[in-house]
Amino acid sequence: MGRPDGDARRRWRRLTALFGAALAAPALVLALLTAGPGGGARDGGGPSGTPAAPAGTPGPDVGWGFTHTRYSADQGAPAATARVTRLLGRDGGLAQNQHIMGWGADNPEPARGRYDFAALDRRVGLVRASGGTPVITLCCAPDWMKDGTAGAGRTDWSRAALESAPLPGHYQDFADLAATVARRYPDVRHFIVWNEFKGFWDDARSRWDYEGYTRMYDLVYKALKNVDDDIMVGGPYLVMDSVGPHDPNASRTLRGPWGAMDRRVLDAFAYWNTHRAGADFTVVDGSSYTRDDALSPDEFAATGKLTAVGAWVRRQTRGLPLWWAEYYVEPGDGDGARTGWSGPHRVAVQATGMIAMVRGGAASGFYWNPERRTGPCPGCLWSPTDTAGGGRELPLYDLVSRFARAFPPGTRYATVSVAPEDAPHVRVLATRRSVLVVNTLGRRTGVRVDGRRFTMGAYEVRWLDR
Repeated sequence: MGRPDGDARRRWRRLTALFGAALAAPALVLALLTAGPGGGARDGGGPSGTPAAPAGTPGPDVGWGFTHTRYSADQGAPAATARVTRLLGRDGGLAQNQHIMGWGADNPEPARGRYDFAALDRRVGLVRASGGTPVITLCCAPDWMKDGTAGAGRTDWSRAALESAPLPGHYQDFADLAATVARRYPDVRHFIVWNEFKGFWDDARSRWDYEGYTRMYDLVYKALKNVDDDIMVGGPYLVMDSVGPHDPNASRTLRGPWGAMDRRVLDAFAYWNTHRAGADFTVVDGSSYTRDDALSPDEFAATGKLTAVGAWVRRQTRGLPLWWAEYYVEPGDGDGARTGWSGPHRVAVQATGMIAMVRGGAASGFYWNPERRTGPCPGCLWSPTDTAGGGRELPLYDLVSRFARAFPPGTRYATVSVAPEDAPHVRVLATRRSVLVVNTLGRRTGVRVDGRRFTMGAYEVRWLDR
């Protein structure tokens, strides 16, 4: 989950470095041109920031949004990128997450003190141009922090290299880089520390090196707070893996019809939660299915895991705001692609998963946007921007954006009536103004919700005004 594919180094670099040739949307060009000195610094450039100013004191939650991945709307045909910028601008404030290295961003510090922020500037520029709420995930780390080769053009983009953690002797260097990023983008007020404990698995002990991650987290936390105490920082971004109930690593205390949590994940979370220097919010990610892709008892009921995990995390942290950095409800194939379901089926299960996260106490979450460079794009938020006709809204964007508008942080949820005979196959989430209704059946059916009777299509997601 949330990992780049295993293409050859040269192809990966050519497609993710995001240098040069493609033209950006006019609004994005304006955002970058007004960045001032330091915007778009290449290797050898300094770490100077841009003039974009923070807007007030941030809160710990940002609401529902998405993560930019390998391809996004910062490059492509001008008409297509402009279309996405307008689409995002229509939902101004939609939370948008970007990593500092990989997933569309180049190596930010190829050698100690030598910075290359061109790609990251472009991504942050897109968020600014579209009026979004920017979030930065502080992952991954330059090669020289991982015993690799330093220097521009020498980055090892293999998956194994990218997913390596900094060596303990470089934890402070990574914290210093985090502070440099924070100074460069003063309007970014929310930072997530690392991604999925990448590189922190201890083979010898068959468990997570949670001591090492927590040491690095604490250094990053303190470095960011030294830049600006109002910056919001969160972790640990653990994958909340579940297993079958008879797995030797199955938790005896956190389990349900969906399976059982891997106790080693719970141990890692408990250590971080006890020893962290501080946190403004908690970050997890995970799937509704088990590690061996079991959806139990079915794809809709399996989302109950997201509720159970969220409630457990909130209890452990005594109510600290909860973010889902990634969430998955459709098992992938061997290459990580999720293409087996029809569009309506996918949207219906995603909506059910988002409802489940809210019921577990989450107020913020990021859809991992699996954007492609070209061609069909199942599960994407918009069509690829490689041609002038691209960048068009897809059904999952409508779900994510409407969910964000209807259920922002601080929402007070309301009860809604569902006919007893409909309750087994209908999912609802409501406020005093709107109701989200999901039909979990793959056929048309009549339902009575909130005192109204109507017919829903197979896997239909419907919004009602109250």
